[in-house]
Amino acid sequence: MLRITDARTGESADPVPARRGLTRIEVHTRDFTTTALRVLLVADLLQRALEIGGTPVWALLDGDRHQADLRAAGAALGIRPFEDSRGLGEGLGEAQVVHVAAADTAARLQDPGGVVVAVAPVTPAGPAPVYPAGGTDPAVPRLALLSRHHADPLHLDAAVLDAARDTLARRRRAVADWARRPSRPVPDEVRARLRRAWEDDLDVPAVLEILETVAEHPDLPDGARFETYAYADRLLGLDLTRDLGSPA
Repeated sequence: MLRITDARTGESADPVPARRGLTRIEVHTRDFTTTALRVLLVADLLQRALEIGGTPVWALLDGDRHQADLRAAGAALGIRPFEDSRGLGEGLGEAQVVHVAAADTAARLQDPGGVVVAVAPVTPAGPAPVYPAGGTDPAVPRLALLSRHHADPLHLDAAVLDAARDTLARRRRAVADWARRPSRPVPDEVRARLRRAWEDDLDVPAVLEILETVAEHPDLPDGARFETYAYADRLLGLDLTRDLGSPA
């Protein structure tokens, strides 16, 4: 069961409605910064995790400034679009609301109700937000932003981006190679470990560690490795199967 740390109480909270219904995710941003992009990414992960678990989601972006820039940068990072929250009421009778905001913004939300997810700041090496330039694989900055838990501050420099680039290239080559073998189901124990990791406050670094273990496990068939990576990528959104069919 997915649990999220509520920034108001410091306690674990359930983002899934107690009764049948949807969860509304409301993203609060004020500026076009790398931290704001991380906020969007955390909301995207939360939406994916809820949908994998069978909970419908209504995702909204609340921000008066820089919305166009944020939406464009988010799309470039593989973040699915959010609706504009301005002028929208409660609307669909959802039973749970989750607010996602940078830590400083989360502390200033006025009695928002529901669960509040606080996202720690990103300190970029340069003055501009991470935005994939022409020819840059958008999964590289996405993986770099996923490399630490969202509650931990992240210093995003060239070394972090280079490590993400190398990891993606290595794993995509492996996935393409495993895909040439007969398919095998995701082992039940591995699937359970992955779900426990991301359902524990969206612990994506733990998910990435499990994938490293899967890649190195001597007793797993390659077809099971492939299906495991494809399954985890429903959450990660890193396009890990992109190189299927490429020359060996």
